[in-house]
Amino acid sequence: MTAWTIIEATQEEVRSGELGRRLRHFNYGFVGEYPESQPVWLSARDAQGRMVGGLRGYVFLYWLHIDVLWVDEAARTAGLGSELLGQAETKAKSLGAHSAKLDTFEWQARDFYAKRGYQEFGRIDNHTDGFYLAFMMKKL
Repeated sequence: MTAWTIIEATQEEVRSGELGRRLRHFNYGFVGEYPESQPVWLSARDAQGRMVGGLRGYVFLYWLHIDVLWVDEAARTAGLGSELLGQAETKAKSLGAHSAKLDTFEWQARDFYAKRGYQEFGRIDNHTDGFYLAFMMKKL
C-alpha cells in the first residue's frame, strides 16, 4: 500500500479545478461527455437598489441544483420567490436541464416548493435541533 499525506487544499488547487476535472473524466467513462457546471445566479433589487431576494444554483449533469433561494420578509407573498424560481428553471432548461433538486429545512419553504410542483423524495429527521431536512425534486 502506498503512503500518503492528507493536507488542506490550497486556494490555487481549488481555483485550478483539477479535482473536478479528474472526477469529470472518470464520469465520462460511464455517462459520456457532458458540459461543465453552469451557474444559475439571480438577484432581485427594489427601487432603491437594495437586495430583496435571490437564487444561487447551477446546472450539472442536466439537473438544476438549487443551493439558495431567499426572499426578504417584506417582499414575501408578493410572488417574488415564484418569479425567481421560475426564471431559474427557465434558464436551467436552456442550459439542458431536465429536472431540478434542492433541500430545505421544515421551517423554511417546503410548502412553497410543493405548491410549485416539487416532490419530497427523502428527508433526514432530527437533522438540526429536532427539525427535518427535506430533499425535493421536480421535472422541468
